[in-house]
Amino acid sequence: MVTTCGNDARPVGLAVNSFSSVSLDPPEILWSIASAAPSRTAFERHGAFAVNVMPEEDKDRILQFARPSDNKFDGVPWRRGRCEVPVLDSAIATLECDTKQMIPCGDHHIVVGSVRAIDSRDGNPLVFFRGRFTSLGVTV
Repeated sequence: MVTTCGNDARPVGLAVNSFSSVSLDPPEILWSIASAAPSRTAFERHGAFAVNVMPEEDKDRILQFARPSDNKFDGVPWRRGRCEVPVLDSAIATLECDTKQMIPCGDHHIVVGSVRAIDSRDGNPLVFFRGRFTSLGVTV
């Protein structure tokens, strides 16, 4: 899930199907957002975001962020990260980024971010593959 701050510093977030590395030096990533998404302007205006990699037991929380809602953070424990963006407490990895560019492309905008902080803990990520949720299983 990707999170940022909207009007009056309210948390804003959405589920995304992927993000990708752009560069290792400097560390940069990318993800995309539908141009018509109600939260797109918050991501444009705030200038920073967090990618929250969620554990396999958080399927319901991911679905909560995937659906339209005025308050996707209802009942979701979170805190302000080092970059002052919402970081979800249950995330097993978080990448906090400054927004470097938003590039219109078709019906989406590609968001490129410069990674400023990384946190992680043990856990198995929940992934979406071939139209359904699955787990990567135990890491060896």
